[in-house]
Amino acid sequence: MRSGLCFLVLAITSTGCHHVFRVVTDSVIRTEAPMETHSKVVMETAPVGDGGPVVEMPLGGECPANGAKIAVVDVDGLLLNMDMTGLYSLGENPVGLFREKLDAIAADPQVAAVVVRINSPGGGVTATDIMWRDLQAFRANTHRPVVACLMDVSAGGAYYLATASDAVIAHPTTITGGIGVILNRYNLSGALGYFSLQALPIKSGKHIDLGNETSVEPSPERKALLQTMADEFHQRFREVVVQARPNIDRENGDLFDGRVFTAKQALQHRLIDRIGYLDDAIAAARALAHLEGGRVVLYHRKNDKAHSPYAITPNVPLQNTMLPISVPGLDRSRLPTYLYLWQADPTLEKLSGR
Repeated sequence: MRSGLCFLVLAITSTGCHHVFRVVTDSVIRTEAPMETHSKVVMETAPVGDGGPVVEMPLGGECPANGAKIAVVDVDGLLLNMDMTGLYSLGENPVGLFREKLDAIAADPQVAAVVVRINSPGGGVTATDIMWRDLQAFRANTHRPVVACLMDVSAGGAYYLATASDAVIAHPTTITGGIGVILNRYNLSGALGYFSLQALPIKSGKHIDLGNETSVEPSPERKALLQTMADEFHQRFREVVVQARPNIDRENGDLFDGRVFTAKQALQHRLIDRIGYLDDAIAAARALAHLEGGRVVLYHRKNDKAHSPYAITPNVPLQNTMLPISVPGLDRSRLPTYLYLWQADPTLEKLSGR
């Protein structure tokens, strides 16, 4: 008798939840006699549960007599106003989660200052604007200093968000800037033709399909409509930066053409205040709050443990780990319309669950 056993375990951790997808099966068992036995396949998944509200996770540091704390708020990945959900994954809405963390910090009178740790290429125009506005409101309502710490990449909407802080500190190797707007459009008529598919919309209003991914190059009139919208959002981005960074050279067109800068270049252009590390940002927050010490805390879901200020919440659905290939046009069409986003590598979009 020949037999085989196949045991497969896939485990995914996502935003305060642990998911197990298990397939157990015996292969076909054959004997010398003309007989075959087929086993059953058992599939089990652990229940997906709510991780509960965000809670404080102490990360060390001195505890002064008044119990003052420095809160670190982590902002990672694409900033989109949607849940990063998928098969066997409970994702988070970056916009909603950011507001929830700010509300939890505002409710704690012992938090004296905040460090917003940002590692993101940007995101949706509206999503980043909401987060920027929420951070502005937090500062106005609590009168607590906020320091933005830029990590690997803080471009597009991520830099837009950083301008809502009292000070911006970038790592020596940070890529930042990206003050521009993009609308992803691709001519997918060739791909549809390959599969013998043809778009046959029925519409009322000649511009209701403006930006349709299946169409060829838009007419000058339609392209002008889209360009006008992009220019308006770009102008808003520019005004936000000029208001927050009054010492920059607003006549320098290079700052606003969408290009990105190294930390050294950004400092020369006064887009940031200084170059340093996360520890320096925490020290700067302490100084702004006039603290000698102060514990460092980070807010995560109860079962999304954080053991250092660099902790990141996993937010990648199962299908994105199994299908890592990104096809420009097909994948990018899932993103919102207008974006404050620096797009260096389309495959990176998979890491944010889209």
